[in-house]
Amino acid sequence: MTLSAAPTAASRAYDERETVGADPWSIDLERIQFSPYFSRLSAVTQVVSPSISGAPVHNRLTHSLKVSAIARVVALQLNTRAGADVCDPTVVEAAAYAHDLGHPPFGHLGETTLDRLARTELGLTDGFEGNAQTYRILTALDVVENAPRGLNLTAAVRAASAKYPWSPAVSAAEIERTGPPRGIRRSPDGAYRVHKYSAYDLDLADLEQARAGLDVEPLRQSIEGAVMDLADDIAYSVHDVDDFYRAGILDHAPIAAEFRGWLDDVIEWRSRDDAEVRAELVPGAALERLRRKMRRDDPWVADDEAFLDAVSDVDAELVTDLLARPFDGSLSAERRLAAFTDRWIRRFQESVRLRPLDTPRSGPVALSPSAWHHVEVLKFVHKRFVLSRPDLAIQQRGMSRILARSVRALGEWLEDDLDRARTPRRLRELIALAREQYALLPAERRPSDAEAETLARSRGIVDYVASLTDAQAFTLSEAISGRADRLWSLGQRL
Repeated sequence: MTLSAAPTAASRAYDERETVGADPWSIDLERIQFSPYFSRLSAVTQVVSPSISGAPVHNRLTHSLKVSAIARVVALQLNTRAGADVCDPTVVEAAAYAHDLGHPPFGHLGETTLDRLARTELGLTDGFEGNAQTYRILTALDVVENAPRGLNLTAAVRAASAKYPWSPAVSAAEIERTGPPRGIRRSPDGAYRVHKYSAYDLDLADLEQARAGLDVEPLRQSIEGAVMDLADDIAYSVHDVDDFYRAGILDHAPIAAEFRGWLDDVIEWRSRDDAEVRAELVPGAALERLRRKMRRDDPWVADDEAFLDAVSDVDAELVTDLLARPFDGSLSAERRLAAFTDRWIRRFQESVRLRPLDTPRSGPVALSPSAWHHVEVLKFVHKRFVLSRPDLAIQQRGMSRILARSVRALGEWLEDDLDRARTPRRLRELIALAREQYALLPAERRPSDAEAETLARSRGIVDYVASLTDAQAFTLSEAISGRADRLWSLGQRL
């Protein structure tokens, strides 16, 4: 089986016999939907782990389903407005289903922990990144009958799944040609910091091949990838409000104080010094810091009057109306919440427009300036009044230790000459796959045999731990710690 030549949007990484009359994008969608990596998302944290939460909350699977539904509607609306098929809805849907496959146990906390361990203890300079892990699953780790590795998806779907279509080794010269997109920041010393990316060094050639089959600008998303990205933002901004309102975690009083503290003194807040605002703890200061961050990061779209309108609307519809009445499980409470989420999602979907590539911070499609400000303010509520909670932070610190213990214990096991043969077979297969990929790198990027062996073992460990569910990560950590009651609970899942 050979790599496909002369790539087009429908070409696959490896030649295979296509079913006559079949839509290649629909084949891709089915391969993702039937993937065990996709099924696994039902047991992976969105914000709070589904294995320990006392209230029903979104997990990565339910989140992905909603992103897909939103994205497909946006794609169809774009085509209607353009009077042409500018965005394939099935490609968008497939990318939305795939976009969170790479999330490790415990969500973003797990991502941060694995990245730190990969860089500081395992010697992987390209670290761990959930988006890059997604691309690695699609193109290397998952399996399908007709390819030596990966799901052998079309170029269009692979490219659309790459939110940040570069590797951490992207050159400064390439960034200078377009300007730094979202995911790459310029530090005060002038150097670029790549904090988001969709391909590790091992998988970069595949991403470049996929994008070669499409008409896309360097460092820019495909149109389907941009729609998926926007749908992710829309879903995230609304359904986390849904989750934590139901759970009683969105406490009306401090949220109302924050919004009133800013709205009642808008002019005075705008006049204050940056250092003073950064140090301020009174209600309203956090919203003012958000306003200044938006102006600093996205001056091409940030607008003070649009921000004021967004804060006023969220205050009226979320704080004053919805949150003022605690969720009591009644049908009337369900109806109020459904009306709120439906209204905001529809508003955001209808605001998406095609736009010229006139700024590196925007893709080929974008929310209207008004909708963008509203999304940022809704996300602020979640970040400020859920993610910053000390009780969540305490739990997350424990989860971080669980992952670190597992990574270190697997590394020590692989170094044990007397017991290495009993390590999980899947772990050894993942190491062998990484070893093969390092051997295929171009000569100028290929490590020595000894370095490749160490790197392959490290990447294999990270691939292995990242593929666990939350519950499996708990169980593995306890089994490694010698818990007798966990002796047989993992079984062949190892």
